[in-house]
Amino acid sequence: MEPVPQILGRQRRYGMAKLVFLLMMLVTIMPLANPALGGPPIRVMILDGQSAGPYHDWQHITPVLKRELEIAGLFQVDVVTAPPSNGDFNQFNPDFNKYQAIVLNYDGADWPTDLKTPFENYVKNGGGLVIVHAADNAFPRWRAFNEMIGIGGWRGRNETSGSMWYYSNGKVVPDYSPGFAGWMHAGDELYATLRGPGKNMMVLATAYSEPGNRGTGHEEPILITLAYGQGRIFHTTMGHDIAALSCVGFITTFQRGAEWAASGKVTQKVPATFPSAETVSLRIDIAAMDPRFHEGPQRPGH
Repeated sequence: MEPVPQILGRQRRYGMAKLVFLLMMLVTIMPLANPALGGPPIRVMILDGQSAGPYHDWQHITPVLKRELEIAGLFQVDVVTAPPSNGDFNQFNPDFNKYQAIVLNYDGADWPTDLKTPFENYVKNGGGLVIVHAADNAFPRWRAFNEMIGIGGWRGRNETSGSMWYYSNGKVVPDYSPGFAGWMHAGDELYATLRGPGKNMMVLATAYSEPGNRGTGHEEPILITLAYGQGRIFHTTMGHDIAALSCVGFITTFQRGAEWAASGKVTQKVPATFPSAETVSLRIDIAAMDPRFHEGPQRPGH
């Protein structure tokens, strides 16, 4: 596989958590065929259809994710919606191979084997995958999926699902102690105590799990890349709601991570408005896509 690109920029504070950006942007950006350079667009599928609760409003989140990819000028985006939990998955057969990357905005019912197998093969054979926020809650008993995402939370995940992982003294280390996976912090519902196999995982950024908020006191993975066979996976635990999605930090890492997952390269520059440790940076046009935007901030709980 190609070397993992440094997708990130600077350090910032977000709510009660500190994001530690471990990698700086690429010194040399390799060229890639894209619309801006006269090449074909990168074809991306956003796969949605379910959420475990109304606090993850996938019906309104998906249009925002689609818009954020489209404004990069590199992507052609289709939305594919899975059946509801009581629906018929036997007729749901998306053609994964039409796409260079799949963005998963899905946290719902388990899939039948006839759907899991082509998905696994797609990623294993070189397809890109982007996991956004609560998508890492899904499929707790699907071994291949948990290897793809590295770590996940909730849905009964505990020490049998894998270790908890955190960053210490320049390396990612496992914590084998028992306990359930999943905890949140203020702001962008920053996840903590996620668990999983952690195979082929590179941590790009961490969030400090604040002990005063029942956290572990560790820097825990928040943005990671992984390999599954020949496939590339970008996993962001951020993006709880449209307010969080409107952060320039989320938009930038999402766009660049999707490009890398699809192609193995990054051509997009980090914008001058990228947030810092002292500066919050939002796109109001994205925030305004929330139907409740004019009602002021609202944070439904998990």
